[in-house]
Amino acid sequence: MHMGVEKYANNFDFTQHEADIDIPTRWKKPKKIFVNSMSDMFHEEAEMEFIGRCFFTMLQADHHIYQVLTKRPDKMAEFSRLFSRYYGFLVPGHIWMGTRVENRETAWRIRELRQVKCSMRFVSFEPLLGPIGRVSLAGIDWAIIGGESGHNYRPVKKEWVADLIRECKRQKVRVFFKQWGGIRPKSGGRTINGKTYDQYPRSKPDKPMHAKKLDKVKHGECCPAIHA
Repeated sequence: MHMGVEKYANNFDFTQHEADIDIPTRWKKPKKIFVNSMSDMFHEEAEMEFIGRCFFTMLQADHHIYQVLTKRPDKMAEFSRLFSRYYGFLVPGHIWMGTRVENRETAWRIRELRQVKCSMRFVSFEPLLGPIGRVSLAGIDWAIIGGESGHNYRPVKKEWVADLIRECKRQKVRVFFKQWGGIRPKSGGRTINGKTYDQYPRSKPDKPMHAKKLDKVKHGECCPAIHA
């Protein structure tokens, strides 16, 4: 086992941990859960059936908020179509679907994210490694902005952050400026021009019919298997 930790028995090779899927159902106190913080749920090796079982847990334990972040929004969009066809509703508002954009070259992911059939979309501009420029944020509810951290961190420029915040304000997208980054995440603080950006997306209540179907899911009346 890698460093004595069972989950890293395969070192950092992609692994699906079937035994951990239902853990959120055991947490009674509501949490914000960053799903797969060390990996990507929509990794090219991830099976749609496994992803479907993860989302079934998120539907059952809907007292939590889940942040699902990927660099593969095209696969996320494909899954969302299967999800919508199977359950008869969009990925609900307590599951936030997002993609990572580091610079102008990866901004195409935002277009793919707009194809995801869900109630809440976000973009993580972290680590921000270059200017984004003018970009359409139509259909995006929330933006996270942050610099890189670690011993080999690449500094973020103030104008990149300021320009992006202006774009978010212009397009009415809520902003969370997480950090400037540095050797440690908190090295540079998290204020810009004397201001802190701590906004979160506004909650969107699910439609009544969705709520009724979700209630059936919570009582185990829907099968979690989703096939491509």
